[in-house]
Amino acid sequence: MKKKDIKILLVDDEPDILEIVGYNLSSEGYQVITAENGLEAVKKAKVEKPQLIILDVMMPEMDGIEACEQMRKIPELGESIITFFTARGEDYSQVAGFEAGADDYITKPIKPKVLISKVKALLRRLKEENATENVMKVGNLTINREEYKISVKGEEIVLPRKEFELLSLLATKPGKVFKREEILDKVWGNEVVVGGRTIDVHIRKLREKIGDDSFKTVKGVGYKFVD
Repeated sequence: MKKKDIKILLVDDEPDILEIVGYNLSSEGYQVITAENGLEAVKKAKVEKPQLIILDVMMPEMDGIEACEQMRKIPELGESIITFFTARGEDYSQVAGFEAGADDYITKPIKPKVLISKVKALLRRLKEENATENVMKVGNLTINREEYKISVKGEEIVLPRKEFELLSLLATKPGKVFKREEILDKVWGNEVVVGGRTIDVHIRKLREKIGDDSFKTVKGVGYKFVD
């Protein structure tokens, strides 16, 4: 996908942020759509279907956490990458963001060149998987990697991108214990720094949606999928 075809929704209640960050992204050739609050962001996301959403947390009318939760309920946005963009770097805020369905976290202020580099790294995740590996069936679970869809006993379930990627990784080798370091590397990548609780949060969400018995914790090591 060419840059001119990529839409980025930038959401922040500070006009200076929208202007400066929007200018830098536009200068790189991306289509930039802006919104000043979470409510406006959800409405624009439904219409524009952006590939990347950069979302501030503290905003009027609807904050970023609630906006993210609303977006993750929209099937058409299932492949959109959502990253929070905020000055709040505390661990609890990051966990809240991941629980809401965010894929990543950017702390501001950030230099324009670093931001562009980060955006490029996030967009690389949009590359399609090899067509021969797009559909995988494990027991009652079917994973369609091309369409980012899963079904359990024929019932379709919508998952945020990171939950989907984590499930896909664990399900590739049922019974294998994936170490926490390996999960972080393959799901989040080396360019992303996340807290130690991130995997736990995502596993908990998957247990709620797929079933508690499908995931086993190996204390001090990692997790495995049981079909």
